[in-house]
Amino acid sequence: MALFATAMRYFILLCALFMLGWGLLGLLEYAGIVLLDLKNPDFLPATQLVHFIIIFASGAVYLIGYLTRWSGTPVAMAVIFGMLAMMCTIQTFDMMTNDGRYSAYGREIVMYIVLTIFLFRSQEMQDHFRIARG
Repeated sequence: MALFATAMRYFILLCALFMLGWGLLGLLEYAGIVLLDLKNPDFLPATQLVHFIIIFASGAVYLIGYLTRWSGTPVAMAVIFGMLAMMCTIQTFDMMTNDGRYSAYGREIVMYIVLTIFLFRSQEMQDHFRIARG
């Protein structure tokens, strides 16, 4: 189990780095700096902007929380995962048109649930964030 917990710990760190970069690149597009053309033409501009802000925040909050061992990190991430899930729901059911959108939606929601459970229930994460078990 310790190997799984360590692998999950690094997986979450990699995801946070990815989300930070993706969000930053997306936000730069709103400043006129297009490096990868990340905007989705199916999404409303304001929805896309909020999406990039939340994506950036997810990476930034987790990395800062992880590096500082902030005990509020799991709660903050659960809130952010909820916001990402809400945004994904809106985009999937109201804007996207590709055939694989529902299966991708399901995988994303399951990932948020698994990561949230891991952050709250893993002894490794509780030790890292110095959370007292009650």
